[in-house]
Amino acid sequence: MKTLLLIAGIAALLMGLLWIGQGLGYIHWPAFSFMLDQRPWAMRGVILAVVGVVLIILARRP
Repeated sequence: MKTLLLIAGIAALLMGLLWIGQGLGYIHWPAFSFMLDQRPWAMRGVILAVVGVVLIILARRP
């Protein structure tokens, strides 16, 4: 169970960071994404990244 939590947390963190980069216009991949330079996606990315960090912390607890 902890392994699944850790994998889900890492995936959520990485996806959140991608959304932040796309929403702020730092990452232009894919080139025709609807998320580019859209601030709401940056905020959603922050929320998803925080959820990912929480999952990672929960997975690493003894």
